[in-house]
Amino acid sequence: MLHFFYSLVFRLALPFVLVRLWWSGRDNPKIRRHWLQRVGLVQRFREPVIWVHAVSVGETIAAAPLVKTLLRRNPGATILMTAMTVTGLERAQAIFGDQVKYAYSPYDTPGSVRRFVDRINPRALVIMETELWPNMIALTRRRQVPIFLINARLSERSARGYAKIGSLVTPLLASIRWIAAQAQDDADRFLRIGAKPETVSVTGSIKFDVDITDAVRQQARTLRTRLGEARPLWIAASTHDGEDQQILAAHQRLLEDFPEALLVIVPRHPERFESVARLIQSQGLALARRSRNDDGAGVQVYLGDTMGELLMLYGAADLAFVGGSLIERGGHNPLEPAAWGIPVLSGPHVFNFETIYGHLQQGAGVSVVADSEALYQRLAEFMRAPATAQLAGRNALAVVDANRGALNRVVDGIISRAQEESAGAA
Repeated sequence: MLHFFYSLVFRLALPFVLVRLWWSGRDNPKIRRHWLQRVGLVQRFREPVIWVHAVSVGETIAAAPLVKTLLRRNPGATILMTAMTVTGLERAQAIFGDQVKYAYSPYDTPGSVRRFVDRINPRALVIMETELWPNMIALTRRRQVPIFLINARLSERSARGYAKIGSLVTPLLASIRWIAAQAQDDADRFLRIGAKPETVSVTGSIKFDVDITDAVRQQARTLRTRLGEARPLWIAASTHDGEDQQILAAHQRLLEDFPEALLVIVPRHPERFESVARLIQSQGLALARRSRNDDGAGVQVYLGDTMGELLMLYGAADLAFVGGSLIERGGHNPLEPAAWGIPVLSGPHVFNFETIYGHLQQGAGVSVVADSEALYQRLAEFMRAPATAQLAGRNALAVVDANRGALNRVVDGIISRAQEESAGAA
């Protein structure tokens, strides 16, 4: 019954959602492009596809090594990647080019999902992390398609929320062939809200399998040379509104002690690039912008206002602060800077990545700061004591290296279970 009311509400809301989509596209026409895909009107596929769903940029980046491995093991497979956001699809296209197909995922109404599934003819659905869309799961499973929830994570806050709608969530979990949880705590929470024990495994997080290519390393070295190899350089990445002010305040304090220091700031969402640029200039800080190929020598702030370059930008820095954590956003992935072997700093609000941060804290690979003043103090400590900074960076890298291997476990699990399902159907 709850599923019925969920679908009814979503159907009634759909016209307003589409109007909002059109309205948002006034300033960014990309938002309106291919809007028919959102109601399930995508191209038809002759051969069954492996459908990989990643809601946005972070999940798309996490899915990249998984998709690459699936392609390597199944050279003739057709993989369709879907996302809810423009930036998510653009990031996927930047990573894979014409190796995979792309589409916006359908809005979760029965009609939209049914049209979508009919056209793509999936042979498996791989969902990244915690995207439990009731109609997507139910209508895909109705076609006897195996569904995999990969790199699955579930915070205590989310688990409590799902527990309140158990009559909706429990049937969804029963439709999932395999839940590959990042950690035991995640697995326990999935079991608590109704997952079957035989469908839940702890595989670790595939995000630990960070791959920094030689090309990315060279790009990072080239950028660092342009920005100044001798000056202290720190990056604040994936920042949100409410954090930028605190980060710039910390940098202003830092400049009093280290006048040559450079901050590379990378807002999480591209629609904020201009507002962050104005904020920087309003504080009297000399600004250079990545998108304009500005010369960063001599400036105080370098704005990373491009897409798909964050991993490279981390590699050009001495220290990294990971955003979404000084405000109650839940944090972002700290493993990319850790994989470079540089000190990682974070605010206290990291509930979206609590398992990963737990590993880093146990290995002395992250510094958690409460506010702008504490951020300044910790940055200054690292800049005054390079040996301490180097030790923190080595600790962070050691945590990454110690937890690699989840990717192969996950891919093996998907392939074996998909084959079992296929044999059972035959």
